[in-house]
Formats: sequence, structure tokens, C-alpha cells
Amino acid sequence: MDTLYIIRNQLGHYWGRGKRWTDGRDTGKVFAPGHRDEAVNTVFELSAKDVLLRCEVLGVTAVDGKLAKLEISDHPLPDAEEPEAEDNLEAPPTEALEKAETGPISGNDPESTKES
Repeated sequence: MDTLYIIRNQLGHYWGRGKRWTDGRDTGKVFAPGHRDEAVNTVFELSAKDVLLRCEVLGVTAVDGKLAKLEISDHPLPDAEEPEAEDNLEAPPTEALEKAETGPISGNDPESTKES
């Protein structure tokens, strides 16, 4: 029997193969790598995007290479249709940028090339 590693968050949801949380009803949708370090790296990436996320990596025994039944979460899954916060930001105005004047820092200041 092999050990697979799954990621469960504080609400009891499992990280899925489709890059979103699942409640555990369909074990085929749960991300379950065979190496613990791969699961830990995924937790690191997820928590970098969501600082309030609390996860644990669980080692579970695979039966015939598949996950056994998982505990189903009582909490509702986050809406998949809800746009992410980044999508809600308004685009900045697309005004033409004015050409900046050259200054002494750029070394192109016409006054700085004159000899005193």
C-alpha cells in the first residue's frame, strides 16, 4: 500500500486537481501527490496567495492506487463563479504619457554640458 498526501484547509475542504477547493465527495478530484514535499510546496504557494489560509498535509493510505473515502466538509465551498479580487480592480486610465523633461540625473541636461 502506498501513501498519498492530501491538503485540507481549516474548513475541511481538500485542494483539487482543478486548482480549486473540493468538499471530498469525489475523491478523484482531490489533488493527491505521492511525495510529501510536492504537497508542502503547494501549501506554500496557496498560502502566499491567501495569508488567512490554514492548511495541513495529511498522509493517507491508498487502496489500489486510489484515495479511500474522505471526510466530507460541512462548510459550503467558495463560489467558483465569484471573480477574484484582482479581477474587480478598475483598469487605470489610458492617457497619453507626456514626454518627461531631461534633467541632471539623466546626464542629458543641456545646462550641465555648458562650461562655466
